[in-house]
Amino acid sequence: MATPAKRPNVVLILNDDMGYSDIGCYGGEVQTPNLDQLAQGGLRFSQFYNTARCSPSRASLMTGLHPHQTGIGILTYDSGPEGYAGNLNHRCVTIAQVLKAAGYRTYMSGKWHVASNLKTPTDAWPMQRGFDAFYGTIIGAGSFYDPNTLTRGNENVEHEAREDPAFFYTDAISDQAVDYIDAHAREHADAPFFAYVAYTAPHWPLHAHPEDIAKYKGRFDAGWDALREERLARLVRAGILDARWQLSPRDPTQPPWSEADEKAWRARCMEVYAAQIDRMDQGIGRILGALARNGMTDDTIVIFLADNGACAEDIPTDLAPEVIERELVDQLMIARSHTRTGEKVKFGNDPATMPGAEDTYQSYGVAWANLSNTPFRLYKHWIHEGGISTPLIVQWPRGIAARGEIRHTPGYLPDIMATLCELCAADYPATHGGHAILPPEGRSLVPAFTDDGVVREPMFWEHEGNSAVRIGQWKLVRKHPGGWELYDMTADRTELHDLAARHPDRVREMAALYEAWARRCGVLDRDKVVALMRSQGVTKAFWEKAEE
Repeated sequence: MATPAKRPNVVLILNDDMGYSDIGCYGGEVQTPNLDQLAQGGLRFSQFYNTARCSPSRASLMTGLHPHQTGIGILTYDSGPEGYAGNLNHRCVTIAQVLKAAGYRTYMSGKWHVASNLKTPTDAWPMQRGFDAFYGTIIGAGSFYDPNTLTRGNENVEHEAREDPAFFYTDAISDQAVDYIDAHAREHADAPFFAYVAYTAPHWPLHAHPEDIAKYKGRFDAGWDALREERLARLVRAGILDARWQLSPRDPTQPPWSEADEKAWRARCMEVYAAQIDRMDQGIGRILGALARNGMTDDTIVIFLADNGACAEDIPTDLAPEVIERELVDQLMIARSHTRTGEKVKFGNDPATMPGAEDTYQSYGVAWANLSNTPFRLYKHWIHEGGISTPLIVQWPRGIAARGEIRHTPGYLPDIMATLCELCAADYPATHGGHAILPPEGRSLVPAFTDDGVVREPMFWEHEGNSAVRIGQWKLVRKHPGGWELYDMTADRTELHDLAARHPDRVREMAALYEAWARRCGVLDRDKVVALMRSQGVTKAFWEKAEE
């Protein structure tokens, strides 16, 4: 599609912990005019999938492989065996490395989260994995006002946040991406560029500007039950979802909105969450503006997606101060014990404290995550549709003629590498730096740009024992430690009618394909991984996290 003489620029935008239906062009209440504009000028995919968790999704997106093949089987903590070392290995190459070899300048702004060493530069850091410039965080979460591991190039620059009272990480990610584009236009106009923009919004903690929160005052007062129904209706009207698919029941652990307590606090949690996405969209608008003023819009592929389904994790209120200091602040490095001006941070989902400010550290909880994933069930961590379904928007004015169309062709993260290799006329290598590189696992999405009837090979997933294989309309999935469930994605994408008992032969055949894939890609049985972590002294809280 592209030729070496005229390769397109690429802006790849990934956000963090956002549900399938939160943004406006996917049926949500959040005001996202810039993402909506992208959708109107390009394509929306209705059945695109991530890998259910932040680090594995980033590893798969960046390399075109399955996460276990890259060393990121769970998170960026050493979980024992090969494939679970928590560190990007040398059997893979990143999109940045592949495109750099094809003559691209490469830039990254935002969250990295595929390296185990958070303080000292290693060969798994961005500058060592193909990026000409990097600004962002090595760790996966933290304060938006004062993030841990803030890095420029290979240098820690946490002082930049502390010296600027107006610092906000979402804005900093956006502004740096804009600076990269402007500088590229001035200094490297003869070369194409690849910019990876990886937001932490709307991952907890719930931090947002008062003016953004105010936009959503009262917007969620109708509660999660009514809003889930309204979202599904909008998704069906837009042609994104099939009218035959039923809304999954409210999460059984959550009360009806009519019976929920602390409604003002609960609504505020969702208002702040919406404000986080809103702020991200404002920044995306500035990035699109930089492309426009530099005359790059027509020749730039812009891709937007999320790293997993909505997050149902609660921030506990009973953490002892010494636990917060030792684990969250010092060990995991995902929090600050005090604000930049010295106030103590209040940890936990306590209704006595409204979220949003720097001295709070909260999440929005199960019921709102259930809304975010409308109409699906389950969340981040799991491989049911609520855990792996993501919006995918692709716009390229010069190369994609479709405007405002929807594609129902399925795809998943390894496909992004294959797609960009084709569009950018870049060669995926067999070796790199003296290391043999595993062959890519995805297939190009380019045929789906013009044809919505593309048939693809089987797709596979595994995370913490949660597993799935999808072949055409059939999806075999299990929630660890349960058994296999079988769903017809054409008739029942919300996974309400398990057909495993009616189709035992299909279950056996698909399970055998899954097991063969798991062996090939280095997936280990969950119980074996837990036993290995126990033997290494990893805490029970860590290895039980997915089952909480």
